[in-house]
Amino acid sequence: MSKDAADSDTYALKSDALPDMAAPEVPYRPPMPKTYRPRIGMIGTGGISGTHLQAYRTAGWEVAAFWNRSREKAEAKAAEFYGGARIEDDWQSLLEADDIDIVDITLPTEIRAPVIEAALKSGKHVLSQKPFVTDLDTGERLVDLADERGLQLAVNQNGRWSPHMAWVRNACALGLIGEILSVHSAIHWNHGWTAGTPFDRIEDLILFDFGIHWFDFLSSLVGDRAESVFAGAAHARGQANEVPLMAQAQVRLEGGQASLIFDGGIPHGPRDTTYVGGRIGSLVSTGADLGRQTVTLTTEQGVARPVLEGTWFNDGFRGAMGDLLRAIEDGGEPSVSARRNLHSLALVFAAIQSRKTGREIRVGAVRSLDG
Repeated sequence: MSKDAADSDTYALKSDALPDMAAPEVPYRPPMPKTYRPRIGMIGTGGISGTHLQAYRTAGWEVAAFWNRSREKAEAKAAEFYGGARIEDDWQSLLEADDIDIVDITLPTEIRAPVIEAALKSGKHVLSQKPFVTDLDTGERLVDLADERGLQLAVNQNGRWSPHMAWVRNACALGLIGEILSVHSAIHWNHGWTAGTPFDRIEDLILFDFGIHWFDFLSSLVGDRAESVFAGAAHARGQANEVPLMAQAQVRLEGGQASLIFDGGIPHGPRDTTYVGGRIGSLVSTGADLGRQTVTLTTEQGVARPVLEGTWFNDGFRGAMGDLLRAIEDGGEPSVSARRNLHSLALVFAAIQSRKTGREIRVGAVRSLDG
């Protein structure tokens, strides 16, 4: 071998060609209950609720009652998706209704916790919109209350059931790449549509409201191996938003590392890529946007390219509710349980505190959004 060839190998300037291989069977489609068909009540019919309802209608689940602060908005959503559903005059009446088994609560985070608590005390299973809570103490109290009442409390972390995230997550759980050494996600897109909307008043819009999906994805892969976070944020030149549209976080793992990059101020050429490296293989998911992703599995045996069906919107939303319904039916814990989500929030809170202080923050040291 020549010196130049040796140097190319040494410095990773080329890679060995690997044969194609068949993609292994990995469960990634939205979970469905076998026979359980509950009646769902929805509290809050604002922006994102239409996505929920479209997913539920596609799955064949019944939404029997609605409440919203604006009755007209509730009536409009019911007419569009579930014409036979009734409109309640107050959310307490919906919780008291004997024909409602599960409550989907899509209210803003800052006013959601008391409604979740009331729903659990009324004997209802709950799917909460994300981010779940703004402090871990409240979250732990609600999780404990659900356990005491024998109820399921889940969080609509719909990204867990987007096709590419679900395939990657479950491939890792099956041990296809061995012990995880690194996780790196880079998302480049235009989040400028939020300028002039209520979202533009969320100081950490990217790390908290948007980034929670990727902190949750990371948590689902590495669990308590995430030790600390160093994060920052920046305004993109020319952006119309008041709050930063760019942010990044470096996460120290026990025996590894991770990074999350959010370029929310990119007007053209979106690209979303995730790399998960393990001791015996790696996974890459990449595409022009979050709805069109190609996944590649590489091991010493070869390269597999599974053909994925579906898109994040609305498979992810159908997956979050389906995960909850299946857990109620089987008596297990949903992957999107509120208890599991508390660790995801601990990562987010550490990132936000790091952004504020410029210091590396231990995961779990910060108990709330405000630090």
